[in-house]
Amino acid sequence: MASRENFGSKLGVTLAAAGSAVGLGNIWRFPIETGQNGGAAYIIVYIACIIILGIPIMISEFAIGRRSRRNTAGAYEALAPGTQWKWIGRLGVFTGFIIFCYYTVVAGWTLEYSALAIGNAFEGKTAEDYKTIFSEFAGHPIKPLVWMAVMFLLTHIIIVKGVTSGIEKYSKLMMPVLFIIVIILVYCSVTLPKASEGLDFLLKPDFSKITGNTILNAMGQAFFSLSLGLGCLCTYASYFAKDTNLTKTALNVCGIDTFIAVMAGFIIFPAVFNAGYQLQPSDVGPSLIFITLPSIFQESFSQMPIVGYIFAVMFYLLLVVAALTSTISIHEVVNAYIQEEWHLTRSQAAWVVTGICMFLGFFSCWSFGWLSDFKIFGMTVFDLFDFCASNIFLPVGGMLISIFTGWRLDKKMLKAELSNEGSLKVPLFGVYTFILKFIAPLAIGLVLLNQLGLFKLL
Repeated sequence: MASRENFGSKLGVTLAAAGSAVGLGNIWRFPIETGQNGGAAYIIVYIACIIILGIPIMISEFAIGRRSRRNTAGAYEALAPGTQWKWIGRLGVFTGFIIFCYYTVVAGWTLEYSALAIGNAFEGKTAEDYKTIFSEFAGHPIKPLVWMAVMFLLTHIIIVKGVTSGIEKYSKLMMPVLFIIVIILVYCSVTLPKASEGLDFLLKPDFSKITGNTILNAMGQAFFSLSLGLGCLCTYASYFAKDTNLTKTALNVCGIDTFIAVMAGFIIFPAVFNAGYQLQPSDVGPSLIFITLPSIFQESFSQMPIVGYIFAVMFYLLLVVAALTSTISIHEVVNAYIQEEWHLTRSQAAWVVTGICMFLGFFSCWSFGWLSDFKIFGMTVFDLFDFCASNIFLPVGGMLISIFTGWRLDKKMLKAELSNEGSLKVPLFGVYTFILKFIAPLAIGLVLLNQLGLFKLL
C-alpha cells in the first residue's frame, strides 16, 4: 500500500477530531434539551451517556480507522475480508454523502446571518421581523444557493490541501478561534442584569423531569453530537500516527464537545431570561438560531447597542466556524472513499464530491422555496435527507460498529491497538468490550426506536 499522510501533531489530532464533533447541534439542540429536561439534571444524564455510550464507540472508530489505515469503507474490508461487514463502512460513506447535501445548506445560512449581523441589519427589528427575514431569505431562489456554494467551496479548498496542510492546519486555526469566541460570548451573557436567573435555571438540577424518554433523548444527543456512526472519526483515525493514544484522544474530544455544548447554555439562557422569554419546544434547530435568538439578543442588549452588535457578530461567526469544521470532516469521509476506491487524486476526488453534493444541495436548498410543495413520503427533499440520516442511518451505523468491535474484531488485535502494541495500559478493557457487546447495541436500538417514534405506536 502507498504511504499514507498522517496528522503532524497530537494537538492537530485532537483539534481536528474535536472539530468533527463540534457542530451546530451543540448550539441549537443541546441548550433546548437541557432547558426542558431539568437543567443540570439533564447535563448529568448526558455526561453519563457520553461515558457509557459515546467514549467506547468513539474509541472503536479510532481503533478501526488507525488499524486499517483505510477510508471508512475500506477499513471493514481490511479487518474482516470476504465478509458483509464491509457494508458498515459503505453505510458511513453514504450517510456522510447525504448529510453533506443538506447540512451545507444550513451552514450557508450562517454566512448570510454573519453578513446581516456585520451590517447591523438586526437593529430595531421585532420578533415578527425576524420570522419574515428568515422566511424570505430561505425561500429566495438565488441567495441561499450562493451562500451554500461559498460554504461548499471553502470546504473544498481545505480538503484539497490535504491532511496536514489542509484539515490539520485549519483545525489548529479555527478551533482556538471558536474557543475564544465562546469565552467572550459567555462573559457578555453572564454579565447581563438578569443573568443569574438564567444560570440558576441551567445549573439547578430538577430530577423530577428525568424520565425514560429524557434518558433516550440524552443518549441520542450524545450519539449525534459526537458524530458517531458517520465515519468521520474512523477516517480521521486512519491518519493518526502509531503513537497516538486513542483512549486519551477520545476523552479529550468528548470533553471539548461537551464543554462547547454546556457553554452554549451559558450563552443562551442568561440572554433568554434577561429578555423575559420562555423557550418553547418549537424553538429548536434553525428556528432557534435564525429566528428566536436574534430577537432575544436584540432585547437583552437594548441598553448596550454596541455590545449587542459585537455579540451578534461573534455569535454568528461562531456558527460559521462550528459549521465549517463539521463540513470538512463530512467531506473527507466521502473524499477518502472516492480517492482510494476509485484511484483518483485528492483533487479529482474532491471535485467529484463537491460537484455531486452541490448539485443535490440545490434541491435541499429549494425545499424552502419553489420546491416546498414537492414531497417524498410527505417530506421535502431537505427533511427527507435529514430524517433518513439522523433517525436511521446514524444509529444503525453506530449499532453495527459496536457489534462489529464487540463480537467480530479480534480482541488481541483490538487490545494491541488501544495499548499501542503494549506500550500503554488498558485497565478497563473488559468493561469496554462488555459495553460494546451488550449495552451499546441495546441502548442505540432503543434510541433508534425512539427516533422513529415507534415507542408511541407501541
